[in-house]
Amino acid sequence: MSQSANAVTSSAGSKRPYRKGNPLSASEKQQAAVARKKLTHKEVKIFVRNPIKDRLLVECDKQGMTQAEYIERLLEQAFEASNK
Repeated sequence: MSQSANAVTSSAGSKRPYRKGNPLSASEKQQAAVARKKLTHKEVKIFVRNPIKDRLLVECDKQGMTQAEYIERLLEQAFEASNK
């Protein structure tokens, strides 16, 4: 008897049910991401003048970074310079 006669293919049965519960909405995904980030990061809220913000956006776009990544890099560079 051949093996193929006894084999059960995955398409023969019904699809397995979604086991992880209902999918999260976009806002729920965002809230979960923020909650995970708060475990390792601290929030900083600042106000900057409009021309500085516009230039920040241009520089972030050039570097391919987010604003947070760009500001973190600037702060690290400033801290290193002050330690010398």
